[in-house]
Amino acid sequence: MRETTISRNYAEALLELARRANDPEGWGRMISEVADAVGSDATLRRFLESPRVSPATKNEVLSKAFQDRMPRLFVRYLQTLVAKRRQMLVGEIAAAYRTLLDEAEGRMHAQVTFARPVSDEQSADVARMLSKLLGAEVVPHVTIDPAIVGGVVVKVGDRVMDGSVRRRMRLLRERMIYGAARH
Repeated sequence: MRETTISRNYAEALLELARRANDPEGWGRMISEVADAVGSDATLRRFLESPRVSPATKNEVLSKAFQDRMPRLFVRYLQTLVAKRRQMLVGEIAAAYRTLLDEAEGRMHAQVTFARPVSDEQSADVARMLSKLLGAEVVPHVTIDPAIVGGVVVKVGDRVMDGSVRRRMRLLRERMIYGAARH
């Protein structure tokens, strides 16, 4: 089975546990924190990867590290990952969990590019317009790219809505070149 499928299966199980605990958002933050820790802490990563350290020892350390910070059921979930030798998929599981949660909550993420910095209010206006247009809550991820000259470029999944001045100028140029060639 491919790692993405495995990660999604574990993320689905985690989402089910989170729903039973009535805290899907909180559990999403917790799995992201664990994934960030594994991704950024080389010592922790080596410890979890090491075949020389038994799963029982790893689980004992996890239990002591998280027992006061996270629900017991969440810690047991992490220990199951270790027992099944899936602990190094925690980053992929966290990403799959966020995707599943977004789908369940009717949320979409959009990459929104402006030519210049915009206010939080302008960003919120774009999010509202996109939410209305797409029929789902849209979470904008704003970037700045002066090369678009003006306007906005929005990417949601595979869909691109290009309202940039750069695109309009390119289309005008093409019309002028091809229009002149016809006459």
